[in-house]
Amino acid sequence: MKDEVELSAGGIPLSLRPVFQEYDFGTLDAERNRDLVIERTLNYGDRREARWLFERYGTGAVAEWIRQRGASQLTRRRFNCWQSLLDIRDFRRPRFWRQTAWPH
Repeated sequence: MKDEVELSAGGIPLSLRPVFQEYDFGTLDAERNRDLVIERTLNYGDRREARWLFERYGTGAVAEWIRQRGASQLTRRRFNCWQSLLDIRDFRRPRFWRQTAWPH
């Protein structure tokens, strides 16, 4: 089937290997390293890998990750994309998003 992804021993698509370049890919596990896998897949994954992500963890769990961590761990562009696609309106804003008035 065209949409099937080949998985590593840890259950992560082999096609995502390049986005984990600073890790020993063979030791990563889809459950143990869940937050890292979600972050990298949402930031750098293609449609097939995103489909795998939502099948693996469920839409609710991925949406909750975006609510809690997405604004600080995803690129602004990717965060806005996923926020819009999943209709996420309430999310944790990182401190660096706080607006401060120009003091002068």
